[in-house]
Formats: sequence, C-alpha cells, structure tokens
Amino acid sequence: MAVHDRSRGHDLAALRDLNSSVVLRELRRESPRTVSGLAGATGLSRPTVEALVEQLAARGWITEAAVPATGRAPGRPARRYRFRAEAGHVVGVDIGLKRIVLLLARLDGEIVARARHDIPSEATGAERIELLRGRLRHFLAGQGLAPHDVWSVGIGVPGMVGETGRIRSVIVPDWTDLDLARRLADDFPGTDRILVENDVNLAVLAEHWRGAARLADDVACVRLGPRISCGLMIDGRLHRGRRGGAGELGILPQLGLEQVQKGFAWAGERLPGESATDALARAVRSGEAGALDVLDRFLAGVAPAVAALVLALDPELVVLSGTLARVGDPLTPLLSAHLGPLTLHVPQLAVSTLGREGVALGGVRRALDAVEARLSGRQHGTTRSGPHDA
Repeated sequence: MAVHDRSRGHDLAALRDLNSSVVLRELRRESPRTVSGLAGATGLSRPTVEALVEQLAARGWITEAAVPATGRAPGRPARRYRFRAEAGHVVGVDIGLKRIVLLLARLDGEIVARARHDIPSEATGAERIELLRGRLRHFLAGQGLAPHDVWSVGIGVPGMVGETGRIRSVIVPDWTDLDLARRLADDFPGTDRILVENDVNLAVLAEHWRGAARLADDVACVRLGPRISCGLMIDGRLHRGRRGGAGELGILPQLGLEQVQKGFAWAGERLPGESATDALARAVRSGEAGALDVLDRFLAGVAPAVAALVLALDPELVVLSGTLARVGDPLTPLLSAHLGPLTLHVPQLAVSTLGREGVALGGVRRALDAVEARLSGRQHGTTRSGPHDA
C-alpha cells in the first residue's frame, strides 16, 4: 500500500509539473493574461489555474502585472499575470580563430548585453579555453550575474560536432576530440546547460529566428569566407546529419574550394594587415578597381558546391553569410548568374544582415530552445499528451 501511495504521489507531482509548464508556456506566448483567460487557453479548471499561478509566482517565474491607468471598468479589475523574462538568462557564444563574441539574453530572447574580444593568433587550444572562461566570468559579472543565473549556454565552434557533443574536427589548434562542455563544467555546474554546436548550424538558426530566413522553413545558409561550409534547415528544423557532418562542403577536394580561396590573395596584398576576406569585402564596398572581378571569380568557383546543395535539397532560400556578406547587394546577382547553368532553377538568394553576431545569436536561440524543452517537460523524453486537472 505504501508503494502505491508513493507512486500516486509521484504521478500527482508529475501532473502538477506538466500543468505548470502548460500555464507557463501560455504566459510566455502571450502576457499579461487573467486566470480566466489562462483557463480558457489551457482547458484547465479555474481553481487549478489559480493554484498553479500561485505556485509559479512563488517560484519567481511569473508576477502580477500592473493594471493600466486608463480605461478601468467599475469595480475591482481582474488580476493579470505576466511571464518574468528577467527571471533567468541565456548566453550565446561564438568562438572562432580570431575572436570571441558573447551575447546575453533574457528568457524572451531580448539581448541585454554584448561583448567582443580578439584572440591572439598564437594562442594554443588550452589558452583559448582559459580565455573563454575568463571572458565569460567577466561578462556575467559586469551584468551583476553569477553562473547560476544562466539557464543555458549555446556555443558555436568552427568545426564538426558529433552526436555526443565532442568536437570531431576543427580548425582551432588542439581542439579535435575535445569535450568543450565538460571543460567548462566547473564554471557552469551541470554540463547539460552547455550546448556546443557547429558555428554555421547556429548561423542558420539565427537566420530563421531573426534574419533573412524568418519566412522560410527550407534553408541553406552558406558561409563565404576563409572557410566555406553550410548550415541546413529542413521543415523548420536544424538538419545536422547522423553524425553532425551535414553541409561540410569544404572537405570534398573535387569541388576545388581550396583553390578558390587563393583568389583572396589579391585582396590581402592590396590591403595588408587585414584578413584576405575582410580586405576583399572592403575593396568591393569602396569600389576599388578590379575588386568586383575578383569577387566574381571567387563566386564562380563556389557555385558548383552551392549548385550541388541546391540540386540535392531544393531549398526555398539560400542565405549568404560569413565575411563576404558585408559586400551586400552585389553578391546575389553575381552568384545567381553562375548558378543558372548548373541547376534546374535558381533558388531565392539573400544576404545575411546579422553581421558578426550571427553565430552568437544562434547560440542564444539554441540555449532558449533547451530552456523551453526543460520548462515543457521534454528534457527527459517526457511525451505526455496534455494537461489535466489534478
């Protein structure tokens, strides 16, 4: 009998957690809401919603919203509640060869702080990890936050990330087979809060969330720069492939992308002190003689790889990101002209406008997805059908 009672107690607790997540999800979707409005939206009884609202308020996840000063009806107005987006934060990180980009966001996705730091070119893999740890601590402390105030961290790295979270191949020195989440675990207790992902995969998440792909669900985000690779979204979901290698175009030598990169040498010689891709983008924007021709030759070399993607996936939209996205409008007609003879039809092309924050913004989105899964009970494979009155 005692076992049965414990089981029933566990079931009731799980039911309350499920119902709480449903109410919380409704308030995250639309705030403020009255108890009656929440009851209607969730299908729960008013007494159940009242009890859940009290519990969520006690946990600090929701709060009573102020009553508007105008338009009040006679009598006591119904209480309205809102989700406390400020109750927690997530961090998006882009750590590449040359710089670290950090974004801090509330639970509603509003970016409240940002930082960018250069990485010494001679830094070892271990030194880069320590630099990242130090910058993260300083970044959070500057906002009056401690690591436990961060609900999740999404980190983009320039390489393939396997299904276990280990970095399988990467251009950062000494990072192959690295479990970066575990290395950062001391700073953020509980490695499930640290999510490591390929940087271009995060870029396509960012484009779908707040960039050029907001209205498209089948998207290829092609990174044009020192590395040429692609992030893929199919039916509105990130497509990583079975082992995290989807979109790694630059690996196939037959595409000749390594030779294509040599076209940047012209720009590097004309504008010393900058990376070749930065220099080419700057030269095109300033109208320097010959710059547009170099860009066109580069895009002609990239076109077969992009065409292969288009023929295999037939995406609704191809977003051009990376360093050369700073060129802007000239990119799309030049690439479109080269794709025409290679494809059955040329997809819509768009240039990313997210700049250097694109990958870190995708890290924010990835971290928010993890928070939402946790709040809705999906983090441990929970698949309950819906809320019920307890």
